[in-house]
Amino acid sequence: MAFRKHRAGEIIVEQTRNLARVRALLEGEGMMTDGIEWPSACYLMAFDGDEAVGVVGIEPFLDSALLRSLYVAPAYRRRGVGRDLVAAARKAAHSRGARQLYLFSTDAGDFFTRIGFDPAPVAEVTEALRGTPQADYYLARPDELARERAYRLDISRDGIIER
Repeated sequence: MAFRKHRAGEIIVEQTRNLARVRALLEGEGMMTDGIEWPSACYLMAFDGDEAVGVVGIEPFLDSALLRSLYVAPAYRRRGVGRDLVAAARKAAHSRGARQLYLFSTDAGDFFTRIGFDPAPVAEVTEALRGTPQADYYLARPDELARERAYRLDISRDGIIER
């Protein structure tokens, strides 16, 4: 497998199949990695040169998708990297047929509402995404699910040109 070289100082976001690298980045921050190998999942990484500085995943399911595991290295926060990762995840979800993009978060709700997500009932999200690894993880652990907040973004009109 050929690896693409990146220029240092240039932040780029691209899809990755290197789940070992995704897992290492998430585990290094104590984040959940259950289900990252799900065949339908898609992961995107942000790079500064060849250094991975951020990651996000989506779990598409019918006409919905779950945004999961958003992480940006501390030195790269407040520089638009998280916003760029979410924008790329949004495109990836839409291109896989999603009309709604959902997520769970315990402490990043302010960030997500600033970029257009609205609070949503947790039950709505778990019902829409039952069968995806992260939703099923939480459904099997009601105590953990009770600590989560849910958010929704309508992406049904993404890519539509109105005249």
